[in-house]
Amino acid sequence: MAASAAGVGMRVAAVETGPVREMARAERVVSLEAVVTGEPQATGAAARQVLLVRARAEVVQRTRVRVPVLLIAADRRWSGLVPSQRVRLTARLTVPRHGELLAAAAVVRGPPQVLGPPSRVQRAAEEVRVKLRLAVEGLPDDQRSVLPGMVVGDTSRLDTGLAEDFRTAGLSHLLVVSGANLAIVIGAVLGLCRLLGLGRRWAPFAAAVAVVAFVLVARPEPSVLRAAVMGAIGLIALLSGREKQGLPALCAAVLLLVLIDPSLARSYGFALSVVATAGLLVLAPPWRRHLRRRMPGPLADALAVAAAAQFAVAPLLVMLSGELGVVSIVANLLAAPAVAPATLLGALAAVVAFAELSLARLVVWPAGLAVGWIIWIARTAADLPYATVAWTGGALGAFTLLLAGAAAFVILRWRPARLIGAAVMVGVLAAVLALRVTAPGWPPSGWALIVCDVGQGDGLVLAAGGERAVVVDAGPEPHLMDGCLRRLGVRGVPMLILTHPHADHVDGVGGVRRGRRVDMVLTTSRSSGKESRLLGGLQVRAAVPGQQWTIGDLHLSVLAPPEGPRLSSDDDGTTINNASIVLVARRPGFSALLAGDIETEAQQALATNVPPVNVLKVAHHGSRRQDPAFMAAAHAAISVISVGKDNDYGHPAPATLTLLRHTRTRIYRTDQSGDVALLRAMGGVSVVTRR
Repeated sequence: MAASAAGVGMRVAAVETGPVREMARAERVVSLEAVVTGEPQATGAAARQVLLVRARAEVVQRTRVRVPVLLIAADRRWSGLVPSQRVRLTARLTVPRHGELLAAAAVVRGPPQVLGPPSRVQRAAEEVRVKLRLAVEGLPDDQRSVLPGMVVGDTSRLDTGLAEDFRTAGLSHLLVVSGANLAIVIGAVLGLCRLLGLGRRWAPFAAAVAVVAFVLVARPEPSVLRAAVMGAIGLIALLSGREKQGLPALCAAVLLLVLIDPSLARSYGFALSVVATAGLLVLAPPWRRHLRRRMPGPLADALAVAAAAQFAVAPLLVMLSGELGVVSIVANLLAAPAVAPATLLGALAAVVAFAELSLARLVVWPAGLAVGWIIWIARTAADLPYATVAWTGGALGAFTLLLAGAAAFVILRWRPARLIGAAVMVGVLAAVLALRVTAPGWPPSGWALIVCDVGQGDGLVLAAGGERAVVVDAGPEPHLMDGCLRRLGVRGVPMLILTHPHADHVDGVGGVRRGRRVDMVLTTSRSSGKESRLLGGLQVRAAVPGQQWTIGDLHLSVLAPPEGPRLSSDDDGTTINNASIVLVARRPGFSALLAGDIETEAQQALATNVPPVNVLKVAHHGSRRQDPAFMAAAHAAISVISVGKDNDYGHPAPATLTLLRHTRTRIYRTDQSGDVALLRAMGGVSVVTRR
């Protein structure tokens, strides 16, 4: 406790005093020299990505300092930096949020001015990573992006949709450098030493060299170092059969790492590493012994390890995401046989690539097959119904999950409780099966309109016959829109309509285009052209009032916007919102008014021209800027609000919800119901929600 208090006190004093923090409080624009200490990480939607670069500030306004800072850059040239490089930059300093041990967050202007090359060690590590990327060029896209992540933690090419599938399936730990990677490497080296006849004296040295090389190639960042420590402890304990000694070693390692870097104490990644290792040490051995009485030894070992790790991390994952993974144990069990071949062959390819790139490409081919199996498991598991179950997040969610685990333990240990529990489970299973038989699946048969849950944005799909659909807006993230279209089985898009060039409506265009033919794009006649960066090679037309389109039995009529001056980058959000395309979609027995993001002024101008419809897509995610006459004119029995959960804008506004209730419409929200399907029914329109 004394060491912790002293260590944290010195760290806090270092970052909260001195010229850098003073300038951050004043939000000054300064000239800064810094040394990059971490891999640049991209965050945000595709078209709005920023790069987060951890660095150590060494000179600020000609004053020598030595404090950690976080660089926030929009220029893509920052992504090419390697840890240990020294750069000069101009940035606006701000005080970091969330209590991080940083002197400042620096919002960077322009590209970096590189003052020197990286260190020899970092240059060598980067060369290995580059060679591995070249070696996997001949593999399919998905395998090419996943294999470097499994081997050295290089996820620079990883598609966000595929990353989300791995997360849903409980396999995201395979995409980062973890203790499992190190365990595989050490195990392979020890096995090779045994084949070569090296005694116990030399094998540990060979394993140590392999560990050092692995850590250097994967970059000796805190996450890699802690994974190395955790993986080594878990492996040594399991190989030696000394699980009781493994737990004190784990505790000692945790104490040491937290004293060295106090910020680890509030890191979810560190906590997950610790509890996963603890699960392997505490839960896996007795479970393995118990399972071996009922099944073959290798299968018992694999099941015990997968189950122990998943059970251990489940409370933390619930705290973090508010979801409980149902398929993760099975997915990990099925993926496990392919993890070691993929990791080892990928590592071998990285080494061979130094001498002969063509030979390395042969080595990665079987590795690609193993990775392909893992990718298939991830996608299949993620697409299963109830792959994840909503659960209360935060500390309450973790506590209730632990209570549920305790109840399950009692049920399994006490025979009368087992009988009662079995009866309850049979009843629940029967109810679920009955619901699956009697309730419509997803998508429900005969759907006319799907309002996709794309977070804080719009993404709507209108059935156009067969496997074709008209898409109206694409949301903020490609993988969310692609996932919605994949669930609907949409393979062709005869028309993509982008109501206005705001990021939450256009940045997901890549997801619409992924594996699908888009025949034509309709944009607002007043567009600034900002969305054109996403539309390369596509036919683009401008929408004008009175335009009509017929695709199969779907009829589209454009109501707005009226012709006017083109938008510019200086226009405010209201001006751009009011330039949205507004259209009416009709088919036999169904009609919908799709209002884009128009606000009060544009709604008032349109109120007298709005036809009665079955469904109203509420404008601008339910913001408070709504015209009562516009809503009343639609006479919609059903209103749908496309909105993100816990968004920063306060959408939907309470006043808007009250206004909708006064029109006696049924209200559905994507943040509460997920994807919302609207379909023709006897006497009107019915609604099925995916959640």
